[in-house]
Amino acid sequence: MLHFRFNISRIWLIVKAPSFTSPLVPRFLVSAASLVTNRFVNSVATLASLTFSYAAIADIDVYPPNWWVGMEKPTVELMLHGDGVANYSASINATDVNVVGSKRLDSENYLFVTLNTDSAEAGRVVISLIAPDGSSHDIDYALNARRQHSQSRVGFGPKDAIYLIAPDRFANGDESNDSVDGYEDKLNRDNKGGRHGGDIQGIIDNLDYIADMGFTQIWSMPLLENAMDTYSYHGYSTTDYYKIDPRYGSNSQYQKLSEKASEHGVGLIMDMVLNHIGSGHPWVQDKPSKDWLNNQGVFVGTTHKRESLHDPHAIQSDIKAFSDGWFVPSMPDLNQRNPHLATYLIQNAIWWVEFANLSGIRVDTYSYSDKDFLSDWTTRLMQEYPNLNIVGEEWSVNPAITAYWQAGSHRHDDYVSALPSVMDFALQSAVAEGLTSKEGWDTGLTSIYETIATDFLYGEPNNLVIFADNHDMSRVYSQVDEDINRWDMAMTFYLTARGIPQVFYGTEILMSNPNTEDHGIIRSDFPGGWKSDTKNAFTGKGLSDDERWAQSRIKQLLSLRQNYPAVFEGSFKHYAPVDGVYAYARQVNAKNAPSIQGDKDTNVKKVNSKSPVILVIVNKNEKASTVDMNKYNVVTNGKKNMTRLKDDKEFASSETVTLAPMSANVFIVK
Repeated sequence: MLHFRFNISRIWLIVKAPSFTSPLVPRFLVSAASLVTNRFVNSVATLASLTFSYAAIADIDVYPPNWWVGMEKPTVELMLHGDGVANYSASINATDVNVVGSKRLDSENYLFVTLNTDSAEAGRVVISLIAPDGSSHDIDYALNARRQHSQSRVGFGPKDAIYLIAPDRFANGDESNDSVDGYEDKLNRDNKGGRHGGDIQGIIDNLDYIADMGFTQIWSMPLLENAMDTYSYHGYSTTDYYKIDPRYGSNSQYQKLSEKASEHGVGLIMDMVLNHIGSGHPWVQDKPSKDWLNNQGVFVGTTHKRESLHDPHAIQSDIKAFSDGWFVPSMPDLNQRNPHLATYLIQNAIWWVEFANLSGIRVDTYSYSDKDFLSDWTTRLMQEYPNLNIVGEEWSVNPAITAYWQAGSHRHDDYVSALPSVMDFALQSAVAEGLTSKEGWDTGLTSIYETIATDFLYGEPNNLVIFADNHDMSRVYSQVDEDINRWDMAMTFYLTARGIPQVFYGTEILMSNPNTEDHGIIRSDFPGGWKSDTKNAFTGKGLSDDERWAQSRIKQLLSLRQNYPAVFEGSFKHYAPVDGVYAYARQVNAKNAPSIQGDKDTNVKKVNSKSPVILVIVNKNEKASTVDMNKYNVVTNGKKNMTRLKDDKEFASSETVTLAPMSANVFIVK
């Protein structure tokens, strides 16, 4: 928090402030101002003789709270927020930093100041705000040095496996922040939609478990402040874009999570919300400009018709109704067409990448934001971090619509997107249907095959994020009617198929949501995350035999990525399903083949003949099936020996193998 200070002889500036009811104005200052107002007429001379100093107008918030030198783009636009701050002008007394713009919008409580840091060195600068009467008030602002190799950081990719956590429901590591003064939504673990007390410390405390399972990335649902009256635990109603919710921890604790996770070989993916805010955000009561929120700040629901953005027959009103509509009244929709809001959101994303040393970003409700803004947002992020990965949520089961947003995809127009990844909802739907429907010439496993066959639509299908379930849908164990064999087929597929697998916390112990679609149940507490829990999935205490087996199966499947990362960065080849049997292979290709010792031609990469092929065969029949392994010679490249993952049993690649009923079989072919 930054403060102004000046002589009380200038108290008239406070008296002229538009409102003394602002939450930013300290109560003692309101009382003092009232007292001064009452006495002003009677004793001007006495007032003018007073010379003590105090916080002026209100505390001034500065966003972003600091910046970095050496960024690809040398300018940064600061949003100053405080009562009457728009009446001030800004200047800076520095040889290597200068103010290149200062602008107010409709509210007198916001001032946008642009700094040019092109020649700046790391350090602190003083920004002087000039009041209408000529007095000067200073802001001390930090321009920090970037981490070494920050711009060249490598984001998450196909060699990784993502663990999705609902932080309020994972583990309570710090009971002192379960309820916090000033935040109405208090701890209530008995309420399925209430706050249960999970926090950042709980994640830190269990990094050993996450890493030991084989996960190499953590995606947490949003951790930013959600100062909402109820149902605030999910995190998607942001009320401060630069502050971790104190019921989860602090900004420094989030940094600590990133550091500790990195020590475990685990990256951190931040969930960002660009489309909307929570109704408790200060922007709702005091908009920087009249057009800051869509529909003049009045609730008009979105149609959710994302197809309108691509429909060649669509009318403009349908497009606007989708993009400008709100999700619910408590989530005001942001108008990213406003250039200052767009800059704010772009800089906020960059700030968190630098501040928390992120390995990636997941963007909520991606396509609901303004299209041109999304192009600018992704382009700027990838300019700053060319190897960062960002995945957008586009909840469509039509791969043509999902693919539209990924960089390099074939599009029906000239839209520019730099978004590296999208979430593959089409595949999720196909797998759920394929494993629960009867086998037929166009049903069952064919649904999976046909969906993957549309990969030609995507710029890079192996960079899609694939998943059996997430925080917004039924858990996969419930999707497959709590059939552990179908669960195994689903999870084996997701942890070996093309793309980057994401696993929802608790999937590894068969967590379910029988007979309900309630999100509070879907996001139930992870057993063992609370001291009072009698069942503990972190240690295995109290788990059933099936739960223990499922946990070990996930760990076993994830070990493949740890042992053969280049294989999963390589090719995916599949055979059309025949009689309820579907097979595919993963192997290193020349594009990402590791260097071969003794290879004289360093300009030509060759597939290392010692690299294994991962062959997966799914048998969905309720009876055993026999397969002649010679059928798969095309993808196994004539390798002679193979080992079955689940029991280490060895086979010759030329023999006939019997597959158990309703089974997923993984062979390491060497």
